[in-house]
Amino acid sequence: MLASLSVSNIVLIEQLTLDFEPGLTVLTGETGAGKSILLDALGLALGSRADFGLIRQGSEQAQVSAIFNMNRTSPIWGLLDEAGISPEDQLILRRRLKSDGKSSASINDIAVSVGLLRQVGDMLVEIQGQFEGRGLLDTSTHVTLLDRAAGHQKSVSELRQSWQRWADARAALEQARQALNNAKAEEDWLRDAVEVLDQLAPQTGEEDRLLTERTRLANVSKIGERIAQAEDALFGDAGAQNALGTAINAIEKAAELAGGPLDETLAALQRAEAEFAEASSLIHAATDSLEANPQQLEQLDDRLHALRQQARKHNCAIDDLPQTHQKLAARLAGIEDQSGQIGALQDAAAQWQDRYQTLAATIDVGRQNAAQKLDAAVAAELPPLKLDGASFQTVITQLDQSQWGPNGTSTVRFEASTNKGMAPGPIDKIASGGELARFLLALKVVLESSNDPRSLIFDEVDSGVGGAVAAAVGERLARLGQAVQTLVITHSPQVAAKGAHHLRIYKIASDDTVISGTEILSPTQRTEEIARMLAGETITAEARAAATALLGT
Repeated sequence: MLASLSVSNIVLIEQLTLDFEPGLTVLTGETGAGKSILLDALGLALGSRADFGLIRQGSEQAQVSAIFNMNRTSPIWGLLDEAGISPEDQLILRRRLKSDGKSSASINDIAVSVGLLRQVGDMLVEIQGQFEGRGLLDTSTHVTLLDRAAGHQKSVSELRQSWQRWADARAALEQARQALNNAKAEEDWLRDAVEVLDQLAPQTGEEDRLLTERTRLANVSKIGERIAQAEDALFGDAGAQNALGTAINAIEKAAELAGGPLDETLAALQRAEAEFAEASSLIHAATDSLEANPQQLEQLDDRLHALRQQARKHNCAIDDLPQTHQKLAARLAGIEDQSGQIGALQDAAAQWQDRYQTLAATIDVGRQNAAQKLDAAVAAELPPLKLDGASFQTVITQLDQSQWGPNGTSTVRFEASTNKGMAPGPIDKIASGGELARFLLALKVVLESSNDPRSLIFDEVDSGVGGAVAAAVGERLARLGQAVQTLVITHSPQVAAKGAHHLRIYKIASDDTVISGTEILSPTQRTEEIARMLAGETITAEARAAATALLGT
């Protein structure tokens, strides 16, 4: 609900703050006092296009702030979450215009784009009869309004969910098809790469083993020479083994004479003799294995070359080739798996499409039924509003499949005709001024059960009418005020008398400027204001009596 509006340096308004209450509030005042300026100012706060001509002459900047009392569960907070604005009990929409042509917008003192400000404004306030393309004149809202009248919001919610699921399934299917096409484009390369690695069968750590073996094979002669030297030193005629044998014989004889003290020495020498024997055996085995084999060295070089070539091809280390091999084989196997996956995705997309179309068909039937009731209800409201020759119709058009969307397979547009025999068309194109405002009033009265939480504002909905018609307008506005907060700018005493709250806008002229102001009227002041609206500048007793009668006091 709109709680207050603060205006600074907008045309005639130097500084003004208005507080608003629930129900129907009427704003009256003499022509030129600034009633329309207030609407222009509110429009700025709600995100309308910046008009720098509104800046008060001689001022550097103008500012408008609209404060709304909010429920923290309102869907508006979901919209504002991405902008970093947390739920609070109030929402402050602020707009600044500077004389240098710059403007800024903020919500709860956090800078936002004018686009977001307008989105939020459209969710908070509906202005009829003043702002082109907003409120009921925004044809994109017609389908939502008709769905509310039909009372099938749950089905519409399911429809939107089905549309999203269908869209997601189609996107996943397209992505899978693209991935399959990409995979098939490289299938031959994959098959060849996997086949080569299958034959090569690389192993982790193989490069180090091959390099060690290559070093050994390349140095067979040098290794043999060093082994021969060692063998001669150990086992030759003058080698260590013979010396060890001599030492053992000497210790054995000494031990026989000395007794126990040399037993351990003898045992150690005997163990050394056994180790010499084992060393001799190992040296002979090593010598036998050192037989030069040029063919083996060539094979080893060929394998190292093949491994290095594959590592370069796949841009990895030789030790990573086994893992690369597994990945390529998995990608190749995945091509066949993707074909099956595409079949499953096609089935899912088809199921969600069927679900969407079934819901859309049911909703279209509900829309047709609701449209008939809406047309009849609006038609009943037109004669009392001096629109006897006018007609209203809800046009439901089936869309091509390429135009289907989350709202279904049809589009909705409210059309009207102001005179018999005239072809119906968009309301804002065939009606003007008061006719348009009264059409919108009739429609809002019929749709008031939609529980739309937005505040309603009507700009001179009583234009060009008086007497019983103006009274009918006032009664319908009062009815709206019981359902939602409603504000109306009026010149009609019959309409003004129906308000639960009454604000008078006035202007004060001084030597060098004119300033607009606003006051909340007491019951006595309200009688005087309505008497002025009836009689003009000179208020008569008869006018006061008529005002009292209109007010029912």
